[in-house]
Amino acid sequence: MTTFALVHGGYHGSWCWELLTPLLQQAGHEVVTMELPLEDSSATFDTYADVVCTALDDRDGDVVLVGHSYAGNTIPLVAVRRPLRHLVYLCAMIPDVGRSLAEQLTDTPEMLNPIYGRGLSELDESLCQRWIDLDIACQVFYGDCDDRLAQFARDRLRPQSVSPALAPCSLAEHPTVPTTYIVCKNDQMLRPEWSRWAVRERLSAELVELPGGHSPFYSRPAELADVLLGVAG
Repeated sequence: MTTFALVHGGYHGSWCWELLTPLLQQAGHEVVTMELPLEDSSATFDTYADVVCTALDDRDGDVVLVGHSYAGNTIPLVAVRRPLRHLVYLCAMIPDVGRSLAEQLTDTPEMLNPIYGRGLSELDESLCQRWIDLDIACQVFYGDCDDRLAQFARDRLRPQSVSPALAPCSLAEHPTVPTTYIVCKNDQMLRPEWSRWAVRERLSAELVELPGGHSPFYSRPAELADVLLGVAG
């Protein structure tokens, strides 16, 4: 039995895995999810990695660690803290060793669809942003999802502190754990062209392409489960 550790991205929570989790469990595997402290302005990606490691507790190395979107900055930090079987980047950012995400976004603004910024609030006193245009949130996160499900998801989006993006990535190098990157061809948040480039430049990884947008755990959970179960062998 493999343990799938599912790490949610920015603005989300463990609720986003609700359609994927039972498919992995029905195949005989364990699923672990966690809530990252997105609203905590003192938290960094290393803090997030500590939360993931605590959730995994004393499990052995037969762990497939899946990070969605913003969590791509967290999962390699977990890999240098504990044994894992496989890393899976799901429509995810890939950190640039030694540099902050803010620096990367300044240098490569084409990483993200610029429309997302028009949907967010200004920073509050806790350095958090919130979604104030939920139609834009639906467009970038859930554009190929059922309308009812997309609205249900967008109503649960959380504030996100920008603090983790300001600290340099603490990796000395990317971990050598076997790695898969899943890119969705019509992703409206993280540009697929950037993902393909970053995989070539930064990772030794298998690239898997799926149709659809940024949140395949909602729009095509069965297809996503098939890929993850294939990773688990």
